[in-house]
Amino acid sequence: MGMAETVGCRLGDLVKAAEIVRSGGVIVYPTDTVYGLGCNPYNREAVEKVFKVKGRPGKPLPILVSSPQEAFRIARFSLQALKLAGFFWPGALTLVLERKPSAPAHLGSRRLVGVRWPKHRDACRLIALCGGLLVGTSANPTGEQPALTASEAEARLGEKVDLILDGGPARLGEASTVVDLSGKKPKVLRGGALPVEEKLKV
Repeated sequence: MGMAETVGCRLGDLVKAAEIVRSGGVIVYPTDTVYGLGCNPYNREAVEKVFKVKGRPGKPLPILVSSPQEAFRIARFSLQALKLAGFFWPGALTLVLERKPSAPAHLGSRRLVGVRWPKHRDACRLIALCGGLLVGTSANPTGEQPALTASEAEARLGEKVDLILDGGPARLGEASTVVDLSGKKPKVLRGGALPVEEKLKV
């Protein structure tokens, strides 16, 4: 496949990346937390490619959304989920919720879906150009540190993806906090960049 091209985040670059996503490709793109590995969540073959690049079948892939409306389309929001989203979105919080029938079914979980609205202008513009939803797992092989720059992502994944968008160093430099709200009690699945424990007590 050769080394993926690295481009900036100008509108033309984002359009090019979105076209790759729409045609079943896999891209690396900047977010507020770490660099993400993205594809069309509805394209089963593209999702399989992402699992292969990560080297970990089975661990569910989260979806980044360009607006809360997109999240409401694919996930069931409880009152608690709405409160947390209202507090932390856009930002570094991934909510694991029951999926609606309209959500992609092959992301690693039949019943649940992880959704996040990132606080990153270029990421949100890109996701909107991709139709509002984009797979948003961290750009690194499983077990390695997430990439915080485009060049780190290129060193690890450059031969396995179709395009890398360079938006400068990731601002937070830590993966998102993941909270599972699908059960009776909220569960923090990954600590990450946010102090949610305090908010959950509230």
